[in-house]
Amino acid sequence: MSTRRYRDGLALAIGSYIWWGFFPLYLLLARPTSSLELIAQRVVWSLLVCVLLVGLTGQRRVALAALRNRRQFGLLTVAGLLLTINWLTFIYATLSGQVIDAALGYFISPLLAVAMGVTFLGERLAVVQWTAVGVAAIGMSLVWWATGHLPWIALTVALTFAVYSFIEKTVGQALPTLTTLGIETLVVAPVAVGVLIWFGVTGRQSFLGFGAWHALAIVGLGVVTVVPLLLCNGGLRRIPLSTMGQIQFLGPVLQFLVGVIILGEAMPLGRWLGFAAVWVALVILGADASRRAWRRRSG
Repeated sequence: MSTRRYRDGLALAIGSYIWWGFFPLYLLLARPTSSLELIAQRVVWSLLVCVLLVGLTGQRRVALAALRNRRQFGLLTVAGLLLTINWLTFIYATLSGQVIDAALGYFISPLLAVAMGVTFLGERLAVVQWTAVGVAAIGMSLVWWATGHLPWIALTVALTFAVYSFIEKTVGQALPTLTTLGIETLVVAPVAVGVLIWFGVTGRQSFLGFGAWHALAIVGLGVVTVVPLLLCNGGLRRIPLSTMGQIQFLGPVLQFLVGVIILGEAMPLGRWLGFAAVWVALVILGADASRRAWRRRSG
């Protein structure tokens, strides 16, 4: 691997996760649009951007072939539903002042993926991995105790993202990022259009009700959704997966800092302890993964 290729990949990957880290601040530009209307707008504008770029990059044949492939289309349909739920939950969290909970979801997603491997794939975990999962569970319990309610936002974000990532790894090997995202948004687009029609008929739509800048911010959701995915994909093609795994936590770290420092969300002691436990679990899991990778290379 050339130094320049690695450096370019690192820049693309870091850029994508910085983009995602500050994404809550962009969503706040769309207030007072409701979460449901905003997710519908995001689906529609993201689909339009994907269709345009698929045409410009010559991926139309690949996309049409994927639509005809029952297995690929079925998996991408499930992925589209999961991605939509993930987006909706994240948007709701941002607009309701719970960005920290959404960030927690992305922190625990890798740990939840490990637990899912045991539950659904019959994988065996080493003592170290079980320790990481156990420490994370303690951390989530502390957050529950500190806030007085089940951290459902974090759990929903983590579960949908973990399963979505698993499907993406299954299908993404054969299809370009633009094609997969385009199909994933296409399958939920009819529902999104129906939601927007309902908002319009009932007189509750906000797209044209709060000035040009507000409307432009909503239209821009298509670009700010697709661009970081392309940057991330470009990084994946140039740097090792182990490096990408470390960089991915930059997104939730920045989201956490945005929630605490910029938006001033509450962080009582119990919540700090819960987050600290989750971070310790991630360090344990990351150190174990690095040790295993080093053994494979040296063995």
